[in-house]
Amino acid sequence: MEAELAALATSGATALVGLMVSDAWTQGRERLARFFARGEDESAAEEELRVSQQELAAARETDDEAAAADIEAIWRMRLRRVLRTDPAAAQELRLLLAELTPPAGREPAVVVHNSISGGVQNAPVLQGQNFSGGLTFHSSGSLPPERGARAV
Repeated sequence: MEAELAALATSGATALVGLMVSDAWTQGRERLARFFARGEDESAAEEELRVSQQELAAARETDDEAAAADIEAIWRMRLRRVLRTDPAAAQELRLLLAELTPPAGREPAVVVHNSISGGVQNAPVLQGQNFSGGLTFHSSGSLPPERGARAV
């Protein structure tokens, strides 16, 4: 059982550090703070996570792999302590990681919000993230009567 908890702590720390440098960090930070607080005041855990995220960002910016590894090691040890003292924490951590990290080999889903403003559009409007070559759109090219040559 100890080896299983150690492996879970290692994968949890790796995921936590990965989250710190991703777009999902804002969502994950509060949930992780609740996990680490274990029913106590969450503000201290949230502050530790915030400081670690800032230190990790600085380490990545300067390519300081040793500092990044140290941050991961700190959270790995912290996770091991939680897992040893609270048997229910293992299942809670598994569920939390499943929710916060995308499956291996698959990029996270991207949410795109588009809006068009400024009146009537008289030609195709393309909105999206990735467009492949070979797209063809057919349009008559004519303007509606109120937008024709005589419109002022």
